[in-house]
Amino acid sequence: MGMEENELSTFRERWKQELKKNSKTSCKDKERYFGHPSKDSSSFHQSASFWEKQSNAAQQSQPTPKDQPQYVSIAEGLLDGRSSPLLDRIEQERTRKRRAPDSEALNTDAPPKKGNKCQKLLEQFLQDLNEMNDIPFFDVELPYELALKIFHFLGRTDLGRCAQVSKSWKVLAEDEVLWHRLCLEEGYHNGASISDSPCWKSTLRDCRNTEIVVKSNWKNRVGSIRHLQYELGKVLCDVSSCAGLVIAGYTSGDVRLWDTLHWDKSYLHPTHSIRDETPAPYVSHVRVNKTVATAAYENGCVDVWSTETGLEPIHRYQHLQRVHALDLSPDSPALASASGPDVRVDFPDEQSYWRSQCLVQLPKPVDGVLVVPGRRDVPLVTAWADESVYLLDSRWNEEQEPRVLHSVYGHPVTCVDVSPGRAALGIKSCGWGMNDGGNKIQVYSLETSQCELTVGNSAGDFTCVNLRDSHPHLLVCGNKDRRVRVFDLRTGSSVVSLYAHHMGVTTVQADDWKIVSGGGEGLVSVWEMRIGAKLWEMHNRHPVRHIRFNSSTLVTANVPDEKNPRGACITDDDLTAHRRYRGLICHYDFSMDSSTPDHVLPICRSNYTESSGYNYNIGLAMPYDLLKSP
Repeated sequence: MGMEENELSTFRERWKQELKKNSKTSCKDKERYFGHPSKDSSSFHQSASFWEKQSNAAQQSQPTPKDQPQYVSIAEGLLDGRSSPLLDRIEQERTRKRRAPDSEALNTDAPPKKGNKCQKLLEQFLQDLNEMNDIPFFDVELPYELALKIFHFLGRTDLGRCAQVSKSWKVLAEDEVLWHRLCLEEGYHNGASISDSPCWKSTLRDCRNTEIVVKSNWKNRVGSIRHLQYELGKVLCDVSSCAGLVIAGYTSGDVRLWDTLHWDKSYLHPTHSIRDETPAPYVSHVRVNKTVATAAYENGCVDVWSTETGLEPIHRYQHLQRVHALDLSPDSPALASASGPDVRVDFPDEQSYWRSQCLVQLPKPVDGVLVVPGRRDVPLVTAWADESVYLLDSRWNEEQEPRVLHSVYGHPVTCVDVSPGRAALGIKSCGWGMNDGGNKIQVYSLETSQCELTVGNSAGDFTCVNLRDSHPHLLVCGNKDRRVRVFDLRTGSSVVSLYAHHMGVTTVQADDWKIVSGGGEGLVSVWEMRIGAKLWEMHNRHPVRHIRFNSSTLVTANVPDEKNPRGACITDDDLTAHRRYRGLICHYDFSMDSSTPDHVLPICRSNYTESSGYNYNIGLAMPYDLLKSP
C-alpha cells in the first residue's frame, strides 16, 4: 500500500514539472507564430503536450527542442506545402508506439516497476487516448457542407451507425437532406420536395414498415375485396385500370368509371346516348390514364372524356368500320385507334385542342396498337398486322413509308408489349420454322430497330407478354402450353417456368418478387418468384382478361366471351340479367390493417347473445379461453 502511494506522489511531481516546463515553451511558440500569447490556448497545448509525452510509458531524461504543440506541427506542414500534415503526424505516432517498448527497456532513470497492475492500467489509458488521435476526422473541424458531402455516400444502415459515434456525428447523420435523398432513391414519395415532411428519417422508416406489412398481406391474402358491378350494363365487354381509376364498358353501351382511392362513381355519357341512338352499340374497347378516359364502340365511334373536368365527351371521332384496337398512353393524353388497315393517332395541341395528328393505312388489317410510354414531343405508336410490326411517328406523311420494326413471312405476331426503349414480340413459327426450336419472343430496340435478344422455346403460341409493368430486367409471358415463364433480359436465361393454368394463360404481370397470372378457366393465381410456389388463388366464371397491380392493390376482370347468352329455349328470359353471365371486376386492397376490428367480418364478432353466427369462426374475435363459466 505504501509503495502505491509513493508511485502516485512521484507521478504528481512529474506532472507539475511538465506543466511548468510546457507553460514557458507554449508562450514562446505562440509569440513566435501568432504574435501574442493566449492563456486559454496555452493551457490547451500544455495538456496536449503532457498526454503526448506520457503515452511513451517512459520519461525522457531531458527535453529536446523538437517537442512542440500539435498545432505548430500542423501549421509547419501547411507552410511547407504538404497536402496532408495529419497523415505524416499519424505515421510518426505509430512509429513511435512501435519503438516505445524498446525505449522503455533502455530507460534506466525510471523507477523499478513494482506496481505492475496499476502501471498497466495507466499505460492502457494513455494508449486509448493516443488511438483517438489516429482518426483524422477528430483532429480537425471540417466545414458542415464538406462533412455532409462525405455522409452523402452512406446508406441508411451506415448513417444509423454513425449517429451513435458522437453528438456532432448524430447531427450530421440525421440531416434531412440525406434522408430525403434515401427516401427518393428507394422509390418512396417520388417528386416530393424536402419541405414536404418534417422528418424524412421517420417517413422512410414508416414507408419501409408499411411495405413489410403489405408484402406479408400479399403472401397471406389478408386485406379487403370489393366487386365493382353495374347491373344495368348487362354483359361486361372490356376493362382498364390506371392510377386508382377503373373503367368498364358494357353491351348496353354504358361506360362506368370508378375512383378506388376515394370510391367515387361516375357515369360517363357516351355520344350515342346524347343522340338517342337505339339500339345502343356495344362497347368494344376502353382505356384510362390519370387524366383521360376513352371508349370505342362497335359502330366505329370513339369518345374521349376528361377524368377531372366533367362527364361529357371532350373529343369524339368516327371510323368507317368497327374499331379493332385502341390504346392510350399512360403518361400523356395520346390516343391511338385502328379500324381495318387504318391507324389514327390523336392528341391535344399546344392550345389543348384535340386534333388528328396522324392517319396511316397499312397493307393489311391491323391486329393491335400500342402507344409507347414515356414523355415525348410527339407520340410513338407500335402497330402490328399479321407478321409485320410497324413504328409510326405522328409526323408521318403520305409520301413516307411506315417504319418496319419486324417482318418475317409466314411467322405471324401473336402478342406485343412495349416499354420506353424496347418492344417484345411473340413470334409464331410455322412450317420450317418449327425446326428452329418452336415459338419464340424477340426483343427489339426502338431506337435502332435491331433485335437485341431472342428467348423462349415453346411448342405453344405465346398469348401474352408483359414488358411495360415488369421489373426493368425481367420479361414475363404466358403461353397456350399452360405455362408462365420469366426471362432475364441481361442474360437471356429463364428465371422461372410455372405450370399455371390448364386452359392457357390469358394475362400476366410480375414485379421483383411475385407473379400474378390469369387463365382461360377464370383462375387468378399469385406466385412467389424466388421459390416458384403458388401463394394463393381466386376463381370466378369466365376468362381473366385484365390484371393490373401495384404495391398494395390488385384489379382483376373476368370478361365473358359470349356477349349474348341464350338459354336452351328461345322463350327463356334474358340471361344477361343474371350475374353469372355478366362478368366480374374485383378490387383487392392489401394495405388494410388486419388487427383493426373493422377488418374482421361482422359475423366473426358475435357477442354470444346472438344465435346466428355463433359457431362461425368466432375465435377470431374472442378466444375460447376467455369464456367465463356461468
